[in-house]
Amino acid sequence: MKTSRTKEIEILIDLIAKLPGLGPRSARRAVLHLIRKKSTLFKPLSKQMAKVFEQARECLNCGNIGTSEMCEICEDQKRINGQICIVEDVSDLWAMERTSVYNGRYHVLGGTLSALDGIGPNELKIPKLMKRLDSEEVHEVILALNATLEGQTTAHYIAEQIENKVSVTSLARGVPMGGELDYLDEGTISAALNARGKI
Repeated sequence: MKTSRTKEIEILIDLIAKLPGLGPRSARRAVLHLIRKKSTLFKPLSKQMAKVFEQARECLNCGNIGTSEMCEICEDQKRINGQICIVEDVSDLWAMERTSVYNGRYHVLGGTLSALDGIGPNELKIPKLMKRLDSEEVHEVILALNATLEGQTTAHYIAEQIENKVSVTSLARGVPMGGELDYLDEGTISAALNARGKI
């Protein structure tokens, strides 16, 4: 039962518990640890969270998350090599970047096609992708979507839409069926990227 003395702490625990991978017990332990480390951890964490809250934004070009209108990847002239890697979410983009293997640009869809959830091409950033293919000098699109039913459906849809415009490849099947990029190690992602094949 929440008392007036612990109400604010309980609210913080409830909020932390809403984060992915954390439940009520983990959230309670995290909050207690933060309180015990108030000056060395809690204070700098709260300041940094406030900064990120104010500054974080979506890249206008690719959909990555950064602190300016264009992310560092899109602004990097060395990344203009004619390749665009399509991913479902920003966490997948960051997983790809951790490998240090891929040096092209990205396009974040923001999800996958799902008739049951009413998510069609217009709910994703597929129309924006088409505009990028018309305006940028792209010769290869790498489909790095999760190996789920929805991911593969989305990959096939995109491949059909752009096959006459550019070369379309996908990650090798080293990515396990049902697997998500964010949970794979860098070695698996590197091997899958290097062994990608035509669709």
